[in-house]
Amino acid sequence: MDGQETRIEIRIVDSVTKVPAAEWDACALAPEAAGNPFLSHGFLKALEDSRCLGRRTGWQPQYLVATDEAGMTLGIVPMFLKSHSQGEYVFDHGWAQALERAGGRYYPKLQVSAPFTPVPGPRILLRPGPLADGVFDVLVEAMVKIADDNRISSIHVTFCPEQQWQRLEAHGFLRRLGRQYHWHNHGYESFDAFLATLNSRKRKAIRKERAAVARNGLRLYPLTGAEITSWHWDAFFAFYMDTADRKWGSPYLNREFFHCLGASLAERVVLIFAEMDRRPVAGALNLRGDDALFGRNWGCVETCNFLHFETCYYQAIDYAIAHKLARVEAGAQGEHKIQRGYLPMATYSAHWIRDARFRDAVKRFVDEERPAVEADICALMEYSPFRKEGDAAG
Repeated sequence: MDGQETRIEIRIVDSVTKVPAAEWDACALAPEAAGNPFLSHGFLKALEDSRCLGRRTGWQPQYLVATDEAGMTLGIVPMFLKSHSQGEYVFDHGWAQALERAGGRYYPKLQVSAPFTPVPGPRILLRPGPLADGVFDVLVEAMVKIADDNRISSIHVTFCPEQQWQRLEAHGFLRRLGRQYHWHNHGYESFDAFLATLNSRKRKAIRKERAAVARNGLRLYPLTGAEITSWHWDAFFAFYMDTADRKWGSPYLNREFFHCLGASLAERVVLIFAEMDRRPVAGALNLRGDDALFGRNWGCVETCNFLHFETCYYQAIDYAIAHKLARVEAGAQGEHKIQRGYLPMATYSAHWIRDARFRDAVKRFVDEERPAVEADICALMEYSPFRKEGDAAG
């Protein structure tokens, strides 16, 4: 960039606490991020304080921080040195195996993402202003140089916005496409108003599912801010661990994280709680941005038909309508979400590969994968539950 006017200094810090919270969030919570909390100072501090991030977990912070001559933070890259590919939701295990079979070394690698969180949002975090475009280029060039100088196999920027995805290609990154499921609020006044836009069969199915949960005597309600106590977090951790034990075997988050999250970001948390006979039986953790509700973790200690759909999807829609949020992001996987109004959306990741021959092989893969993902999204949209023009209201 025009170095005679503004000298940009790049440094690496190993903890979010080494950057003042206001300086960090001036970049992480800039208007482009629309209040997305997953790379905020408070969220990362909760992960660090609970030791979910660090060398022991294979997520070692190596944050790149760009400052001007006066020390003002102009941009940040939330970068991690990783010894595995867990907790990322953009799967590259096959790439790692291929390189290692060929005699190369895939790990450690550099990961630029929100840890354990497939929520899309800016990954090159920029303070708004006339220098932002130049700072973007300086930061990307710096992380490539770090990887190249240290003979690190690759850099992975996952769940970035499409604009950053396009810009990263100019720096030698390969573009990969994925998908997840979002619900969009078209100005609905109520859940029934949303249901009225669905075809008759899907509308009746959702009403039947919600009625079944109610018949089981379950009471569901949202909690946020000071309403969430240590007791609620302990109960939610039990839900989380039950799901982790059944599905993953090795949970990414610990009890302390949820308590730290409550201390640092309580006003962003929307915790859906389900009780039966005044006893907590299920919960879903959501975080709120300026225009979206982000569904994250869920769990239960009682089996009940449709409880998962009610707790994670329908309650989130209720909350978004009541608070006039534009969308609910329900994350990756789960085609069952489509019939409940959560439609497939493209997600974007960018990958820099140091070894030229390996890069060529990965490029062939992602170039062939992209049109297949696009076709898959189009095919899945055919299962949309929304009434098509000309359909009867039913």
